[in-house]
Amino acid sequence: MNLLQINYEENSTIILKKVTSAPPVPEEFCTFKPLSSADAEEERLILDSIAWPETPLLVTPLLLNQTSDAAHSTFTILPGRGGGERHVGDQLEVMIQIYDFQGNPKKSGGDAIVARLHNRALEAGVAGRVVDHLNGSYSAVFPLLWEGSAHVESLFYQVMLVHSSEAVTFLRRLNKDHPDRVIFSSLFRSGSISETTICNVCLRQTSQPQCNYTDHRTGDPWFCYKPEKLSCDARMNHMKPGYISILKDDEKKLFQSNANLKVFIPASGPANVTVLPQRKGQPGVDGGSGKSGLSGYYYQGVWRSLGGTKVYQFNNSSAISQCLKGKVVHLYGDSTVRQWFEYLDAKLPDAKQVNLNSVKVAGPYMIWDHAKNILATFRIHGPPFRIDTMPSGKVSYIANELETLVGGANTVVVLGIWAHLNTFPIELYIRRLQSIRRAVVRLLNRAPGTLVVIRTGALQNVQLFNVICNADWFTLQLNKVLRAMFKGLNVQLVDAWDMVLAHHLPHDLHPKPPIIKNMVDVLLSYTCPQKKT
Repeated sequence: MNLLQINYEENSTIILKKVTSAPPVPEEFCTFKPLSSADAEEERLILDSIAWPETPLLVTPLLLNQTSDAAHSTFTILPGRGGGERHVGDQLEVMIQIYDFQGNPKKSGGDAIVARLHNRALEAGVAGRVVDHLNGSYSAVFPLLWEGSAHVESLFYQVMLVHSSEAVTFLRRLNKDHPDRVIFSSLFRSGSISETTICNVCLRQTSQPQCNYTDHRTGDPWFCYKPEKLSCDARMNHMKPGYISILKDDEKKLFQSNANLKVFIPASGPANVTVLPQRKGQPGVDGGSGKSGLSGYYYQGVWRSLGGTKVYQFNNSSAISQCLKGKVVHLYGDSTVRQWFEYLDAKLPDAKQVNLNSVKVAGPYMIWDHAKNILATFRIHGPPFRIDTMPSGKVSYIANELETLVGGANTVVVLGIWAHLNTFPIELYIRRLQSIRRAVVRLLNRAPGTLVVIRTGALQNVQLFNVICNADWFTLQLNKVLRAMFKGLNVQLVDAWDMVLAHHLPHDLHPKPPIIKNMVDVLLSYTCPQKKT
């Protein structure tokens, strides 16, 4: 008998039901093909660099009163230099102290905290950099970049990047023990016979044979249980029928939206400061981001770069089409990259959609402006991806797509892959990016003028029902890997994390139009760096 059977419940959520006659399953069943010595060493260094501080062990039954509580925790704005006034160009430091539900100070670190400084009237905002002191206290540092008042908001999440340290303990274990909590499957068909089996990057070992669909060029793994009556060649599609509900009642306590999941921490004193004009002779605030480590900030609703390429405003169709005239833009990735394609499609009125018999949301999509010689395409990355259904013949990995490109000075390549890999061991993401990076290096070697732009992951609207797949802590870790993997290469980043965090709009997997507009402005500024509009 198979270890896994599909059980359809009334709410249409699909649960994997364990069959009692199956043999015991080892805790960690997701293993990967050995890497080359160089890639293995890189993987080790990356894993060391993203290592999260030690977090508390979870005991059964879980005692919530000893876990981190946003309501009891506080933040305090520290005095300015010499205890005096603050000016543009200075730094603001905030001290954060985490307490448990009983009001006792925590003695260890590992909580996921983010912070931002903002002025709603000026539509200004900047992310803070949070430092964990490993003793229950944290500090957040902000550059002061505009005059007037500034108000501090400190967000405390309890799920990977905005959660309690106890929630992080749970999340750290989740991707090792349950990388199959998103259900993937494939339909196999030959003549009148059809069967559906479970698929994934890793399959639990049973007596049932497996079909190996690992990509021969990239090495990206994918497997399905072999159908009983059909061959592996009879696979028709890729599907995501549902999710596995794995949170126990005790564990749900770690993800309460009104207590420990993306909840504001109150200030112990004033939560705002007044910022005076820049001191005479002080360096300009846009002179570099080396000290703050930030990519930019908002002012009057517009994203401004800190030390990078100047960001111009492409406020109308004419400006966008003039920038892209004679260019080819290839966008590869998930739905957060598809948002950029859709934005360009809406802003280029003369561009016509080319019918490629595409799969809804997955693509491939293409628009073509004949008069201005503008071509833009979008294609989803290879599995895993959480879309309802896609023909198996349409599945393609980014690295393979990059190998087909000619490239050159009029070619822009946009990459964004993160959200669908949140539920797997981080080693899978490292290996996927290694494969993509090799293809990027080859592309830049044969066509050095090609512009490659990479979108990072961003904060999401995380609630109890989606936290096991969308926790911000997962994204934080993936972003660290992404930055490390492409450091030193001739590629550009769009820091979606900071652009969502610094904005006043709510966090969302698919950011609202004002944020998307700013992101595409950054992309177009890389494309047309001298273009003033």
